Amino acid sequence: MKYVTLKNEKLSQLGLGTWDLGEHTLKRSSEQEALVYGLAHGVNVVDTAEMYGEGQSEQLVGEVLTHFDRQKLFVISKFYPWHSQTKLLRASLEASLKRLKTDYLDLYLLHWREGEDLRQVLGDLHALKKQGLIKHFGVSNFDTADLKEALSLPYGTELFCNEDLYNLSQRGIEYDLIPYQRQNDIGLIGYSPFNSGTGDSIELKPSLKKLAQKYQVTPHQIMLAWTMRDFVLTIPKASSVAHMKANLAAAELTLTDEDLALLDQDYPAPSKKEPLATI
Repeated sequence: MKYVTLKNEKLSQLGLGTWDLGEHTLKRSSEQEALVYGLAHGVNVVDTAEMYGEGQSEQLVGEVLTHFDRQKLFVISKFYPWHSQTKLLRASLEASLKRLKTDYLDLYLLHWREGEDLRQVLGDLHALKKQGLIKHFGVSNFDTADLKEALSLPYGTELFCNEDLYNLSQRGIEYDLIPYQRQNDIGLIGYSPFNSGTGDSIELKPSLKKLAQKYQVTPHQIMLAWTMRDFVLTIPKASSVAHMKANLAAAELTLTDEDLALLDQDYPAPSKKEPLATI
């Protein structure tokens, strides 16, 4: 397993995404087994949100956490922007903690911007951190201008990370956002490494097929390995043990400079600023 260190936290570059997990009764057992398998095989990061199934994903994660030493895991959740007012924020956090069966979060993220008072939100997150209810706080779906604004405000420099869409077909953040985050020691969590669903929306171009053949893996495993070539932490969803095993195998792949250059030909890096892509 590859690891990155962000603000003294040693995190597996492969995390466990949970969007759409916990919402389907017939799939729940398989999903739980997949999460348990991942955590038992070196993954220490779980990403969820109150939005996912209106708390059902958090409940699933909470059931899984009971099988492990909580202090060895890094649990992330997110709150709706309309829950960002002081009293609502605390209520959202307490509800998430209850569903997750834990008394603290390692990381709490504003899920996206929607007109909230960023100064007040950062102040409240700092207060929750001082109270021990969260260890770190950050943001999600922020572009460079959003981050610059946040860093100009009180407690903005405490931002742990920004979580954005990032995959072979969505590389826009490489132009200025990733360099800015690196410069300011803000971690990057890339969501949807297969774009959405099973990744069928990413065209399987010749370079991807060639590298899959070279390493005797699937194109999707190449996609996943590509996202972990730098300091990015990626959070694919796996709803079965078989899928989890495939993701774990991809985490062991190291693409060469020649491999990356080949992929660049079919999936080029941005040459100018692009609007922030989201799902």
